[in-house]
Amino acid sequence: MLPEEFELLDLPPNAFEPLEISGAGADGGAGAGDSAGAPSLSFFQDAWRRLKKNKGAVLSLFILALIALLSFGAVFISPGDPNKQNLAYVNLPPKIPGVTINGFNGAAIVAGERVDKYVLGNIPPDVYFYLGTDGLGRDMLSRLLMGTRMSLIIAIIAAALDLGIGVAYGMVSAAAGGRVDGFMQRALEILSGIPTLAVMILMLTIFEPGIVSIVLAMIITGWVNMARVVRAQTLKLQEREFVLAAAALGASKAKIALTHILPNISGVIIVQMMFSIPTAIFFEAFLSFIGLGLKVPMASLGTLLSDGYKTFRFLPHLMWAPAIVLSVIMICFNLLADGVRDAFDPKMKK
Repeated sequence: MLPEEFELLDLPPNAFEPLEISGAGADGGAGAGDSAGAPSLSFFQDAWRRLKKNKGAVLSLFILALIALLSFGAVFISPGDPNKQNLAYVNLPPKIPGVTINGFNGAAIVAGERVDKYVLGNIPPDVYFYLGTDGLGRDMLSRLLMGTRMSLIIAIIAAALDLGIGVAYGMVSAAAGGRVDGFMQRALEILSGIPTLAVMILMLTIFEPGIVSIVLAMIITGWVNMARVVRAQTLKLQEREFVLAAAALGASKAKIALTHILPNISGVIIVQMMFSIPTAIFFEAFLSFIGLGLKVPMASLGTLLSDGYKTFRFLPHLMWAPAIVLSVIMICFNLLADGVRDAFDPKMKK
């Protein structure tokens, strides 16, 4: 016998049918049905969403993309041949048509007086150089575009090789364990104890200066930090449940590393690579600055700075342009790397 309150309960026929929730909720937002059907974001989509909120990183990404577009498209937009010499146009200051500001109007100080060097050198009125010319009459804008492209190419190649060697070394060391891991880590300690600059100078004095020798000199010790970071992350993930479950199901160490561990440490790898690119640009510029970089007449930001500082007191335009471009690239890469690190860090979620 049911209690009296249950016997008197009168339910409508549709009491047990599911409710249809539509429209906005009480707070003016989307209804429960809308929120339940919202698509979930992947790890990289969520990182990109948070990266876009960092205005400094987004602005840096835009500036770097613009610099890369201009430098790699220099073949089509360059005003002249970067290696073409013309002794009639030696050491001309910058001149932009329609601009009367000193420093960009073709004027320079000669014997204590500011004169128009284009008029003084009988340069035709339709000939002008936006960033001036160097001591051999070569267009500085064309050489700056070529030098920026060369510096970016060297840095990207060096960073990619650091990525490949460091990731492979770190994952193999962590997966092998035991004596193999110990031996590989002792080798890393020996390499990290050698000054990077000394290794680069030694390599460039043995091999002929050029792109290949610069890249080889960079990657001798450049991948050590990447290997250490990857090894530490791999050791941390090896004790997680999903990795232990894959091993219990018979998956090989190589398959576990490639399909389970590598995707989960990809964010850390990307951040580490973002920091390695400006480091490579700096070392390339330094080596070229001290004369151990590219061979004449090839240009890079380092070679342009090396040529410009010698006459900086008399021809400052030869150094200002490459120095500003190098500074902007370094600052933008570091700001972007900071933003990427925050975007890939789960602790930074808001």
